[in-house]
Amino acid sequence: MSPARPRSLSVAALAVAALLTAAAPAVQAAPTAGTAPAALAAAPDIPLANVKAHLTQLQSIATANSGNRAHGRAGYKASVDYVKAKLDAAGYTTALQQFTSGGATGYNLIADWPGGDPNKVLMAGSHLDSVTSGAGINDNGSGSAAVLETALAVSRAQLAPDKHLRFAWWGAEELGLVGSKYYVNNLATAERSRLAGYLNFDMIGSPNPGYFVYDDDPVIEQTFKDYYAGLSIPTEIETEGDGRSDHAPFKNAGVPVGGLFSGADYTKTSAQAQKWGGTAGQAFDRCYHSSCDTTANINDTALDRNSDAIAHAVWTLSAGTTTPPTGTVFSNTADVAVPDNGAAVTSPVSVTGRTGNAPSALKVAVDIKHTYRGDLVVDLLAPDGTAYRLKNSSSSDSADNVITTYTVNASSETANGTWKLQVRDVAAQDTGYIDSWGLTF
Repeated sequence: MSPARPRSLSVAALAVAALLTAAAPAVQAAPTAGTAPAALAAAPDIPLANVKAHLTQLQSIATANSGNRAHGRAGYKASVDYVKAKLDAAGYTTALQQFTSGGATGYNLIADWPGGDPNKVLMAGSHLDSVTSGAGINDNGSGSAAVLETALAVSRAQLAPDKHLRFAWWGAEELGLVGSKYYVNNLATAERSRLAGYLNFDMIGSPNPGYFVYDDDPVIEQTFKDYYAGLSIPTEIETEGDGRSDHAPFKNAGVPVGGLFSGADYTKTSAQAQKWGGTAGQAFDRCYHSSCDTTANINDTALDRNSDAIAHAVWTLSAGTTTPPTGTVFSNTADVAVPDNGAAVTSPVSVTGRTGNAPSALKVAVDIKHTYRGDLVVDLLAPDGTAYRLKNSSSSDSADNVITTYTVNASSETANGTWKLQVRDVAAQDTGYIDSWGLTF
């Protein structure tokens, strides 16, 4: 990941659209990468040993080339050659795109899998270069190796997706996203319009990991969130790397983007350590941009989970096409702590610009993180204070989290006004918070 810039927050309206689960239609204002049909075959498990074998090779390349794989250095070109040879042998059509930065030649490696609709191209990519001070095994050998192994899994499965699949490894990211900017800037307008989505993976094996999901395109975001929800792993919106990696040029060009991140030099909080493990008060990656970013600087569990999540997203998002439904989402993504066995708390959403009453099938998407969801009573409060029960407590429901979409007949309620999600924890020993929620009109 490239050096830090001032922190910025992603668009909240996109984030809440991603709250809608696979059980209910996603609501958004612009075309996205699409969702997959129910009959889609499950993505394969990506072997951790294979991903780590690629990292071992990248480490060996760095060791043999002054300890790094940086732009303009022999170690970078050797890294490109290694990845390209694997893809060529697996049946990909590969191309090296050359550019110049800082007086040195750089390379992007592009690999196309045969078949699929050429007018709907799903890309997945990562930057392959390191900084000059180290081998760059987490940043970003981890993303590069996982994307490579996912591409090889596509070949092993002889996948025949509806969309055309393209994988990319970018050069000179550490110098300011140079390679990915060059690629996007040199795409003809018609070619850009064919990109159905771009998935970015920059640092996914951090030694003190978090599980962060980009909150850009809502369908891509929800695809990753659904995967982790299936593993009962809570996620957070990614903000540390916002605009600092290779998804940014695509996003700026209007391409739907998404991705995963396990953290760089930001510090893990106590709350994050409680839900993910690891060490509070310590950076997600203490070796970020340092010489100690070696094969010893990888958390195997995070690398394994994130690699499998990449495959899940590639399989899911490359299959089928849907027309995004219409609708307007009003949301609140601010966290609200739910006190243990305490008073009810609320999170407000202001609805404006509507006429008449609310729909008879008002969609209420909720994302509540809690370690024993049976403790929770959840209500929707209309602007006039009328309560609509969404969920009762249950002493036998010991699962984590309430991440779902409810349907409420709110046709007797005026649409405009302040709606509230009310949550109360009615039992002791388990805690949580309202992560986000939204209403679709």
